[in-house]
Amino acid sequence: MSIAGSVLPEFDQEMATTRTMLERVPETRAQWTPHIKSRTLGQLASHIGNLPRLGLIAMEADELDMNETGSGRSPEFDSTANLIRTFDENVRRARAAIESASDSDMMEPWTLRRAGRTVWTLPRAAVLRSFILSHMIHHRGQLSVYLRLNDVPLPSVYGPSADTKV
Repeated sequence: MSIAGSVLPEFDQEMATTRTMLERVPETRAQWTPHIKSRTLGQLASHIGNLPRLGLIAMEADELDMNETGSGRSPEFDSTANLIRTFDENVRRARAAIESASDSDMMEPWTLRRAGRTVWTLPRAAVLRSFILSHMIHHRGQLSVYLRLNDVPLPSVYGPSADTKV
């Protein structure tokens, strides 16, 4: 099995689960935040919706400087419908790039920089698992807390939630 072939089932599963969480973001609560140091609900949801785009960037470029204009920064939240459209398009494009990658593409080094300083360099396969999937799962967990604190029923993630029972 290719490296891409081993990554795609996990990618598909996590993207589908994330989409069910994003579908529940209440537009009327987009400015809500649990703490002054935290992102708003809309900002967090937008960040999650944009994370698959970083997968595309990781597959198409050799590096990313987070301080550069157009570096993958998340768009402003304006509606749940637009959030889902953006997420779906990002997932579609990232998945296609992963699917077409050879094993040698997946093992090429990829560098994350901030203001020209190297943060880390990892093989693309590791970038997909850590910077994209694990990063998204982390923020999805935060989003589940935000939603719970706003009395939004939670979907099943890795098993039943108190709201789904399945």
